[in-house]
Amino acid sequence: MERLARLVIRHRRIVFGLWLVLFLAGGFAAGKVPDRLGIDFSLPGQPGDTAEKHLVEAYGTSSYDTFIAVVTVPEGQTVEANKDQIAKIFTDAGAVFPKVRLVDLASTGDPAFVSDDHRTTFALMQGPQPTSFAPGPEANLRPALEQAAKASGFTTGVTSYGLLSAGNSSNEGPSVLAETMFGALGALVVLIFVFASFLALLPLVIAAVSILTTFLLVLGLTTFSDVSFVVQFLIALIGLGVAIDYSLLVVSRWREERAHGHDNETAVIIAMKTAGHAVLASGVTVAISLVALVVVPVPFLRSMGVGGMLIPLVSVAVVLTLLPAMLTTIGPRVDWPRIRHEGTASKAWTAWAKLIVRRRWIAAGVATLILGLLIAPVFSLKIGQAGIESLASNGPAYDTLATLRAGGIESGVTTPIVVLVPPDQAQAAADAAAKVDGVQFAVVGGDAPTLGVVDVIPTKETVDSSSNKVVDEVRSAVEGVVDGDVGITGAGATVGDYFSAVYDKFPYVMALIALITFVLLMRTFRSVLLPIKAVLLNLLSLAAVFGAITWFWQMGHGSQAVFNISATGALTFWLPVIIFAFLFGLSMDYEVFILARMREEYDACGNTNEAVVVGLARTGRLVTSAALILFFAFAALASSPGTDIKVMGTALGVGILIDATIVRALLVPALVSLFGAYNWWLPAGLAKILRVEPSPLRPERAVAEPDEEPAPVSV
Repeated sequence: MERLARLVIRHRRIVFGLWLVLFLAGGFAAGKVPDRLGIDFSLPGQPGDTAEKHLVEAYGTSSYDTFIAVVTVPEGQTVEANKDQIAKIFTDAGAVFPKVRLVDLASTGDPAFVSDDHRTTFALMQGPQPTSFAPGPEANLRPALEQAAKASGFTTGVTSYGLLSAGNSSNEGPSVLAETMFGALGALVVLIFVFASFLALLPLVIAAVSILTTFLLVLGLTTFSDVSFVVQFLIALIGLGVAIDYSLLVVSRWREERAHGHDNETAVIIAMKTAGHAVLASGVTVAISLVALVVVPVPFLRSMGVGGMLIPLVSVAVVLTLLPAMLTTIGPRVDWPRIRHEGTASKAWTAWAKLIVRRRWIAAGVATLILGLLIAPVFSLKIGQAGIESLASNGPAYDTLATLRAGGIESGVTTPIVVLVPPDQAQAAADAAAKVDGVQFAVVGGDAPTLGVVDVIPTKETVDSSSNKVVDEVRSAVEGVVDGDVGITGAGATVGDYFSAVYDKFPYVMALIALITFVLLMRTFRSVLLPIKAVLLNLLSLAAVFGAITWFWQMGHGSQAVFNISATGALTFWLPVIIFAFLFGLSMDYEVFILARMREEYDACGNTNEAVVVGLARTGRLVTSAALILFFAFAALASSPGTDIKVMGTALGVGILIDATIVRALLVPALVSLFGAYNWWLPAGLAKILRVEPSPLRPERAVAEPDEEPAPVSV
């Protein structure tokens, strides 16, 4: 770190020039990246994904999202009396797709396509598989349907699970840029409080350079790999929070060293050796937790892991090069007016740290109890997709679904089970599937020479482990009457595939992340016990987060009041993996910030309690401020219109607050105080392997306990 700092200071003009070029190129790339992102949710090798490929090969269409086109005739008329005219309306509207698989009353003759009052009918339409997140032909379906029915005076509408999950039409949500600006405004307020000078602007500059440079790298990544559309939100908002947090730590330490009488250049070097080292360890930890997703055989999650990994790595690179160059050049001039001084530790946090050390057993017990209450709901966690009730609550797609429901057609129509069988056995498969409990009806929806298709409409949407049982029952029923291969695709099959593809391997991902993090932290803290405790507390903190969002979102205790969204009934299958990967690394940031300072103070004073008090007093305000900055970024993320993005934003925001308050400001210092000298033990043999200085177990130096008489403490 010292060599890097001196190199940057000596060649700061080159550093400025390099990052200026990347900043400008990144500004250009940021406008191009959204068009290059994809929505590939494929699961190679899984049964449902294989069946989906067969469907695309035979019909050129996909079950990714089934659009339900609806026509309602005026009062006094019936669907049956206008059957031919309605069929033409559906056919004309379906022409917006290059290829379409259209299943309706005319093609099947099944009265199940007609509502109870005989005034409403619908058609199932499946178009080609989308290749990007940009609107496709389906965006023209509703206008085309309205135009086709215009002369007849019929009422029309279009709905689907995808259209409903996109959010209420009255709230399209802010753009990525608007969300970033909202997060930046909240961060600026916190930075002004922390620095009380124009230094508050430096972390924002660092964040801007980091975000745009990351967009530039992701643009390059899209040239040879598919990258998920979610990555753009993560870069903008998590990149904002991470870059500012890292800058906050380094700048605060620089101010502290200047307040201690060091000249500007020396202060920069010391800040890099101490805070810079912690930033490097933190960034690598976050990157590791994300890149570990490459072991999951899901392209969508792999791309998020690789794309997300770039966020902390770029932020670390900018903070460790551009920031010291800026501090050396303009730091003292922008540190004005100097209302707040860093020469002494925060009095409030010093008093808090002394209280925790003095009442360490009570502090540990209270923190454990709170975490236990938060964790309790996690045992009711369901993984799948959000239920229909938690999606849009108004707008055209919602109104169209309400029309179907009013006519006795249940919401399961939005998630049809697509069964693939030999063409000559399609009718037998439809008859068998129709008899399964939980199925509204089943019809033959395609008779290509090589592949027959049966559309099975469940009563309820097949989105989680409970409602998804009907998919397995349909499979069993069809296999009982069909000779040959049976394939099943659709939303329900996708949920089942994710369980086998992701969650069967998820424990290995967790173990890999924990192991690499443990080794990295042993080098950082020169300790065996502290890394074990850090990993275990991180897992405990994550369990509390999942318990909280299960209670809030899945059970609906607050989602309606805060977001006007009903209980989701389940968490979308990809969310827990992403939430775990990001939060494990981001939460570890604060562990590294606090414990690295405690380790530094222990090496100086030789007493654990003193190290806890000084370390927490020096980092408590920074960690709290950093958590608030990330919270504002995640609050901006939660303002997106889609329910899944809202769930992710609230989970990350709540996770950061839980970790920075209950865990890092209460439980961590209490446990470090309880473990005493054992916190710092690293045997010589292990230290040699890790290539760090050993830390033998030794008696602690006698210092005064908080508010008590001095007393020696032995190992």
